[in-house]
Amino acid sequence: MRGNYNPKDKEPFKLSRSKIDLFIECPRCFYLDRRLGVGRPPGFPFALNSAVDTLMKKEFDLHRAADTQHPLQQKYGIDAKPVPHKDLDTWRHNFTGVWYLDKVTNFLVFGAIDDLWINSQKEYIVVDYKSTSKAGDITELNQDWQIGYKRQMEVYQWLLRQNSYQVSDTGYFVYCNGDTDKAAFDAKLEFAITLIAYEGDDSWVSQTLQEAKACLDADTIPKAGKECDYCAYIAAVGSVVK
Repeated sequence: MRGNYNPKDKEPFKLSRSKIDLFIECPRCFYLDRRLGVGRPPGFPFALNSAVDTLMKKEFDLHRAADTQHPLQQKYGIDAKPVPHKDLDTWRHNFTGVWYLDKVTNFLVFGAIDDLWINSQKEYIVVDYKSTSKAGDITELNQDWQIGYKRQMEVYQWLLRQNSYQVSDTGYFVYCNGDTDKAAFDAKLEFAITLIAYEGDDSWVSQTLQEAKACLDADTIPKAGKECDYCAYIAAVGSVVK
């Protein structure tokens, strides 16, 4: 697969779930990244978050192998169990994930899921792990910046449906919240874990892919997103550095 997008190239172009989100956030940054090969500065890796994800996967995998419900599913009365799908390891891998070749755009769309459950109606349920540390219980996704989490879930649901799987509209976020109210660290960090249901709607995905393709096909750099901090910074620097 090629790196930068070339409108004349007939080979499929790989487009990750995160790059779809980048296009929604800022068409200019998306164009600079995918068409011109100038990406945003990389962020720092969240090693602690990755450790939590890894341990959560191991924990749910124990119940997957035993064909039993996880205690969290029992606590919330969820009609589901972790499913032992043959492709799950591939679907969890960042550089493969669940993928689908969208014939309208010729984009090879992919995204890596955290977990997959199945309910009694034999519908697959997309599950995403999140970890943070903040005061109070996390019981809903009610912050503006969390819309990206919702789109993430919906792209995963869309990908599985395009691969002919029956997918529940309801997905779940397993939210791990680090407890800082302990008297001492004692070389361990404890988490309160909540399960947040989300009713996804992936009807926007196909249209957004077409808009992203039109953006990349154009020979002019698009306008910046209204709330893009990166483009605002570049504009500010350009106004004082001549």
